[in-house]
Amino acid sequence: MSRSAEVEYTVVIPARYDSSRLPGKPLELIDDLPMIQHVYQQAQKSSAARVIVATDDQRIINAVQGFGGECCKTSSEHESGTDRIQEVVEFLGLPDDHIVVNVQGDEPLIPPEVIDQVAQNLSRMEEASVATLCEKIEAVDEFTDPNAVKVVMDKNGFALYFSRASIPWPRDTFATTKAILPMQPAFARHIGIYAYRVGLLNEFKGWPVAMLEELECLEQLRIMWNGHRIHVAQASAVVPSGVDTPDDLARIRSVFED
Repeated sequence: MSRSAEVEYTVVIPARYDSSRLPGKPLELIDDLPMIQHVYQQAQKSSAARVIVATDDQRIINAVQGFGGECCKTSSEHESGTDRIQEVVEFLGLPDDHIVVNVQGDEPLIPPEVIDQVAQNLSRMEEASVATLCEKIEAVDEFTDPNAVKVVMDKNGFALYFSRASIPWPRDTFATTKAILPMQPAFARHIGIYAYRVGLLNEFKGWPVAMLEELECLEQLRIMWNGHRIHVAQASAVVPSGVDTPDDLARIRSVFED
């Protein structure tokens, strides 16, 4: 992104110590550095004006301060990373029109260009309260995997729905065979990076869990349930999978060893 096209925005990296599948995940070493440091360094390569780690755990705070990063201690009662980010923006007193990008603390290979991309997209899309990204789905296995979140957009790139189900359903093709997907751009997997307007985060704090969110276990559906629009664009770079399990951690470590 050219310097003239930059948008002033803040990156907040929510980081929890108590991951059910990989406790202490942000502090796991990758190439002799804690995972959270890799994420922080990738975010610093973006055009963000400021990068902040949001955590409720003193061990993570100590690690971030140890490598010279900025962090904000947040409540241990938050049910989601979005709530944790809202506490940070409230503490910082950021104005409603300021843009905040949520970079997950378990994505040590996040490309800086996609961080810039979501911030830039939200800045351009005045009708949207949130911007996020997607990538094409080309394999049937991924299309039918409930762990791969699908998103369907309208012609202007605004989300119509997010689901763990296989949407949109290619009725005619699957009536013949379910072994292949038709080559259609409509099949897209959601990538969990978000740019928010601060005003949306402040509203989100007061909303109860939405019915569709509870059914699908997808937090972004709470935003749509309450009438806000989410812009979705094809990611400008390949976004490697994050770290959820010990196997994921081993895979990421092998990348750094190569």
